Amino acid sequence: MSPPPAAPGPGPLLSPRALLILLAAVVIGAIVGVLTFFSAGSAAGAILAGLCGSGASIMGLHLLIGP
Repeated sequence: MSPPPAAPGPGPLLSPRALLILLAAVVIGAIVGVLTFFSAGSAAGAILAGLCGSGASIMGLHLLIGP
């Protein structure tokens, strides 16, 4: 008699689509932040611009990259 099949492990934490969207949003946010810092010279303004750019790009990429 063969042993019972092993139970499948838990699924991945993030789907490849979600990982792609989040990684692209981080890159876009970093680019926006660096460019804002070079133009304005304010670190606080650059961080805020990077976070806003990252958040906005998540929404846009979610709609752009299909399931």
